[in-house]
Amino acid sequence: MAAVTMKEIAERTGVSVSSVSLVLNNRDMGRIKPDIASRIREEAKRLGYRPNRIASSMRTNRTRILGFISDEIATTPFAGRLILGAQDAARAFGYTLLTVNTNGEKALESSEIETLKQYGVDGFLYARMFNQRTSVPGTLRDYPLVLVDATDVEGELPSIVPDEVKIGKDITERLIDAGCRRIAYIGLDDDIAAQVGRFKGYRQALAERGLAFDERLVTNPVIGAEAMASTERLMDDLHPDGFFCFNDARAWGVYQAAAWHKLAVGKDLSVIGVDNHQVLAETLSPYLTTVELPHYEMGCWGTRKLISLIEDRDVSDVLPPPTRAVLPSLEDSEVKIACALVEKESVVGSESMQTDK
Repeated sequence: MAAVTMKEIAERTGVSVSSVSLVLNNRDMGRIKPDIASRIREEAKRLGYRPNRIASSMRTNRTRILGFISDEIATTPFAGRLILGAQDAARAFGYTLLTVNTNGEKALESSEIETLKQYGVDGFLYARMFNQRTSVPGTLRDYPLVLVDATDVEGELPSIVPDEVKIGKDITERLIDAGCRRIAYIGLDDDIAAQVGRFKGYRQALAERGLAFDERLVTNPVIGAEAMASTERLMDDLHPDGFFCFNDARAWGVYQAAAWHKLAVGKDLSVIGVDNHQVLAETLSPYLTTVELPHYEMGCWGTRKLISLIEDRDVSDVLPPPTRAVLPSLEDSEVKIACALVEKESVVGSESMQTDK
């Protein structure tokens, strides 16, 4: 059976071939009436239309393929959301995403980059396992390129990362609003951007709300036995009424320590984590109030930004998919995206607050 052409769709719908082209390339917003665009898409679907990528690439000198390079992100529990956001955004523009994982190995990374280039990719997304400053391989800099969950050490490339300072402020302010006055910070034994930013936000919120900073309420342990021991010491010596945990895994340690001290999370003390980890946040009892890192949104924004660079145009005519966190403007280059606080049950008064809603 011969392939269905745009001309055939145009004839069956009574419109021009150029109108069909705009619709099937997702460039119809503001140019083609919605009812006509809907009719074109329905007819294309009914006829089984498939775009001819080879012919298109010969006309435009583009393959409509994007390369997605990551280090260890494909082995983390949040990788799926990041890649899904990128795929959904790419699909809306008629692009395909090719994903490779380098395991943090430079030799493998170079090989994978060359492989993607052989496929004729139009541009690259370069993603890291967590928010960090990174040095991008020079072989990528001749292509349109966007960093995801990372920033360029040279400050030259567009990038998107979580707003770590705002995470710290939002969590601390939520605990203060719940009546907490002795808020412990259970941090990370590393000075990565997330640790630095969240701790900064914690201190800013305390100062702005008139609460004195007490360094004795801060601990940055290695995860495991050390984290448990330091949390238990805090409960013994300082009796915190609120816990800001760097991530949900550290919140799990607070739950354990609270049980040893016969304290009820959500009643005797409040706990908030970060990650909205599918297992931890929904398994802990009571369910953990947590900040959801915007992996889907970062993948989506990064792809939309990349396509705007490839096509050298404003791509706002193609609406993004629904997201929990608000997507930043594509006009900006180094972007920090706000994260959503997901209310559950681990903050004192959360049950009554949910009932009021």
